[in-house]
This record gives sequence, C-alpha cells and structure tokens, in this order.
Amino acid sequence: MSWSEMSPLLSQACWDTLYMVGWSTLIAVVGGLPLGILLVLTDRGGLLQNVVANKVLGQVVNVARSMPFIILMVALMTFTRWITGTTIGREAAIVPLAIGAIPFFARLVETSVREVDGGLVEAVQSMGGNTWTIVRKVLVPESLPSLIAGTTTTIVALIGYSAMAGTVGAGGLGDIAIRYGYQRFETELMWITVAILAVVISLIQFAGDFAARSLHGRGGRSGPAPKLRLLKAK
Repeated sequence: MSWSEMSPLLSQACWDTLYMVGWSTLIAVVGGLPLGILLVLTDRGGLLQNVVANKVLGQVVNVARSMPFIILMVALMTFTRWITGTTIGREAAIVPLAIGAIPFFARLVETSVREVDGGLVEAVQSMGGNTWTIVRKVLVPESLPSLIAGTTTTIVALIGYSAMAGTVGAGGLGDIAIRYGYQRFETELMWITVAILAVVISLIQFAGDFAARSLHGRGGRSGPAPKLRLLKAK
C-alpha cells in the first residue's frame, strides 16, 4: 500500500481516535470528579460522613474498574444502542469508553483529594466555611496539580481503550491496525499506526506533566497561595 493510499486512512483514523478520546475524557471528568470527591466526603471522618453510602459507592466503583474493557463493551451493547441508536462507529464507542473511565478517574480524584492538608480544611471550617466552600476553595484548588496528572493518566488509558474499541467496529487507529495491519498483512501500515499512537501519548504525557508542574509551582500544597485563598474562603 502506497503512502497516498495510507494517508487518508490515517488522517481519518487519527481524527476518530481524538474525537472518541476527547468526548470520553470530558464525560469522565464531569462524572468522575464529583464521584471521587463524594467518596472522600462520605468516608469515616469526612465532612458528609455516611459509611453505608461510602461503602456502596466504593463497591460500585470497584466492580466497574475490575471489568475488562472488551467485556464492558459487549455488556453495554444494549445500553449503547439505546443511547446512540447503534453499536458501531465512534459515537457508539464513546458510551463504554466514558462509563469505563468514570470510576477509573474517580479513584484518582479520591487519592488526590485525600492528600490535601487537613489543617486547611479545619481553618476554613473555623471561619464558618460550609462543605461547598471547602470543596470549592480548598479541596479542588489544592489538589489541582494532582488532578491534572490524573486526567493525563486517564487520557492515556482511554487512547488504549479506543484502540481496543476499534476491534469491534468503532473506527480509529485501532481499527486501521486490525483491518489493514493484521487482517490484510499490511505490516508497514500497522507499524506507522503504532508510531502515531506512541507520539500522541508522549505529547499528551508531556503536556500533562508540564501543566501539573506549572500549577504546583504557582502555589501548590507547599506554596504560599493556600493561605491567601483562605482569606477569601467565606
């Protein structure tokens, strides 16, 4: 296969992969961020302590995380068809990608938020701050560098998931690698696909690491910014 034949295939596959990963990441952050924070707040000693709710949420997250993605796609086919009207294509792939990523990201959020200094929370409470104020002024800002790193990890994982989704007709680079590289023995195209994935993941990881370091340097957990923010907490 010549480059003139491969080029349009690779261009469309790259766009499909970015489309799936982009929307899935957005949904994962919107769903996983509050879920992760809720896991911290409802835990024993948390601001909204509710051990039963915490155990139920934790178990749901654990079960969802333990399911292999290829099995999750098959299990969600009926739900995917109900949401998108089909079980193939990039729109259909977003459903299992997002559902698989939400609990994954939620655990990363939980870990990040737990690392926030409890003294900052107590300081805001002493000034009359409520739970929403603590979440908005302390927990999220102070864990932001770690949250950015967690988002980067989630994006990288979703790129791998999207390649697996390509094996069942979702499109993207995984679909190209399977249909042309494996089934039609176009080894050169398969290795080009692998190289593209490696470059994309490296760029995303570099950007995520840079953003996390920049935020931490501007006043992370150890910087002076928390004290200044506490004055505006109420």
